[in-house]
Amino acid sequence: MARSPDNRQAARKEIRMPGLEGKVTGANEIGVLGESDQGEGVRGVGRSGGHAGVVGANSAGGAGVFGESASGEGVRGVGRSNGHAAVVGANSAGGAGVFGESASGEGVRGVGRSNDHAAVVGTNSAGGAGVYGESASGEGVHGAGRSNTFAAVVGANSAGGPGVYGKSASGPAGYFDGDVRVTRNLIVNGDVQLVGADVAEQFEVQTVPGETAELLQPGSVVVLDEDGRVGTCGEPYDNRVAGIISGAGDRVPALVLDRTHDTTRERQPIAVVGKAWCLADATDDPIAVGDLLTTSTRPGHAMRAGDRLASIGAVVGKALTALPSGTGQVLVLVGLR
Repeated sequence: MARSPDNRQAARKEIRMPGLEGKVTGANEIGVLGESDQGEGVRGVGRSGGHAGVVGANSAGGAGVFGESASGEGVRGVGRSNGHAAVVGANSAGGAGVFGESASGEGVRGVGRSNDHAAVVGTNSAGGAGVYGESASGEGVHGAGRSNTFAAVVGANSAGGPGVYGKSASGPAGYFDGDVRVTRNLIVNGDVQLVGADVAEQFEVQTVPGETAELLQPGSVVVLDEDGRVGTCGEPYDNRVAGIISGAGDRVPALVLDRTHDTTRERQPIAVVGKAWCLADATDDPIAVGDLLTTSTRPGHAMRAGDRLASIGAVVGKALTALPSGTGQVLVLVGLR
């Protein structure tokens, strides 16, 4: 019995024939081969919003789509939509959405030309990391910047957590090769370990830069003038004594207070607490360990404070090393009294 026109139309709808089909059963055989000397070997054009122009599917363990090139990209995706990527990798199981591997170059490289978007972005809607980097012998994550105003690596947290977190099993959690600027508070739960030996405070010196540089050398004992500036001592038992210029010998200041970057005035760090090497004069009176030291008539030098009454308010510190005679340096536990 002949089919009616309606039945023939329904039959055509039930038959879903592909435009091109290739099927092989042997190993290393090609189901579909497209080859061109000047154009695309295979081109797929789709006009459906829900389907791709070309689909590669593999029900076994091989790749769904494989691209290879001797000198160009193995696979290239070109997108013209602001809301969609040119290439998308999605994995509904536990594997990677996109995997990149290279023998000698970058496994994955992202190149961006927008001021508002990153070249590579990693986002995670769950509790995992947005971007994860691991290396067997180099940096896990390396950021290199060429801008004078932007950092090579930035950590920002819009919630209450830290912007940057560092942790190490045995070494330092963070290492900075250069100055560090903190615009707010620095909170330390453990100890603060400083390699220097004294706490110093910067003072303006009495002279213009370079006028008496040979006198204002590290280790010099200094006294205050009427304007609060410092200069080398020159009188015995001077109660204007302010401290010792820090930095002599193997001792450097651990902390410098009132530091400024004003280059129009000469300033020196004056040790007021801690240990510092000091110029000393033992010509008339030898200096022993434990002796109190005060100013002397020799510019910039300390001497033994033998007169206890005159020493009140004029002591710069206590000798930690001896100087039997002549002039030299002694290590001083700085403490004004």
